[in-house]
Amino acid sequence: MAILSKEEAKKILEKVVNFSKADGCSLTLNGADRGNIRYARNSVSTAGEDSNVTLGVQSYFGKKSGAATINEFDDAALEKTVRRAEELAQLAPENSEFMEPLPQQTYLGESKTFSEATAKITPEYRAQAAADSINPAVPKDVTAAGYLQDSRGFSSILNSKGLFAYNKQTSVDFTVTMRTNDGTGSGWAARDLNDISKLNASETSKIAIDKALMSREAKAIEPGKYTVILEPSAGGDLVRLMLNMNARQADEGRSWLSKKGGGTKLGEKIVDERVNIYSDPWNDEVPASPWSGDGQVRKKMDLFKGGVISNLFYDRYWATQKNVAPNPFPGNAIMDGGTTSLEDMIKDTKRGVLVTRFWYIRPVDPQTLLYTGLTRDGTFFIENGKIKHPIKNFRFNESPIIMLNNLEALGKQVRCVTSEGGPGGGGGLLIPYMKIRDFTFSSLSDAV
Repeated sequence: MAILSKEEAKKILEKVVNFSKADGCSLTLNGADRGNIRYARNSVSTAGEDSNVTLGVQSYFGKKSGAATINEFDDAALEKTVRRAEELAQLAPENSEFMEPLPQQTYLGESKTFSEATAKITPEYRAQAAADSINPAVPKDVTAAGYLQDSRGFSSILNSKGLFAYNKQTSVDFTVTMRTNDGTGSGWAARDLNDISKLNASETSKIAIDKALMSREAKAIEPGKYTVILEPSAGGDLVRLMLNMNARQADEGRSWLSKKGGGTKLGEKIVDERVNIYSDPWNDEVPASPWSGDGQVRKKMDLFKGGVISNLFYDRYWATQKNVAPNPFPGNAIMDGGTTSLEDMIKDTKRGVLVTRFWYIRPVDPQTLLYTGLTRDGTFFIENGKIKHPIKNFRFNESPIIMLNNLEALGKQVRCVTSEGGPGGGGGLLIPYMKIRDFTFSSLSDAV
């Protein structure tokens, strides 16, 4: 039952809304079938599948609201859930920022978030992907650890104002870490996709194996400011930290987007003019739902254009306070790339560092977006246009704003997996290779 058609979902939701005795209600109906396989020490450790469908009911009386959820779908259970939400709403205090549900919206077309190939993944496919990762590791004297998770699901909403929206989606997440058996080298690679036909587990695992072998017996170099070449996962981890562009936080002085003395930095040029970042639900590489969680219409939207902040995100309440149109959080983020290849970036670097990815990134100063974190799973010293040797990992202290003002070159865009989430806590990222000058490494880390 986890994948309901648009018609099936609407039928259930219309039944539920008819049970309502409140001033109004908003309903969500979401479901997914998920499968996974996990391996470590060159052996599969767990595998499984699960399936669930969940109904959420939010009822309101004036500005008082209550919510209840259930995953049973007989009439008695559905009505009981509506009554529970109404009881909780009556007990709740008034919420001065409560917004009534939206009426029906006109969405701009379906997105390519669903792949039939992904929806048909079998346990045998997962087992073969694990084998394709483990088998090449063994003769290289390398130990593999990885995780493959796939899902097929749907999201739908309906409310008492007549709004209905539906979207199907599939996803595949594959990540693998390779460690040399002498304990001195580590490599990593990952893929985040909607379409399983774009995944090559052998090729992805080879990248991690090669990095593990290359990173053996790393040497220490002095911390300081270096030219860095950031692979897309590393660059994406810092770029995504710029993308919580919440207008209310900026207006209230609680954000890096706030100006001293009041106002926001909307319309200001703050990074290199080659920086163009936007959201587009219909992008083929990182498709996203054409509607947000409360049913607002998503559209293609510039976030940074020519280095200028182009838009902030307004929830419906804050938009009414500022007398502007609401602007929902996007479902993806895309940064324009360039034509410089990774090989040419390395060739044109006299002295620098190649970074595979970052890890354990934490804020230092939210007002300047200063963050600290660590390099991991393959960090290499570049000298006179060549990779000379692996180096011990660094702790960095850097702001993505400073980073994107020190931009030297942009390369190919890649859909990337980051250490700690996508824009606004989720969503696909399409990020280019980047060459950055004067990136600050503050200390060494002994971790491999």
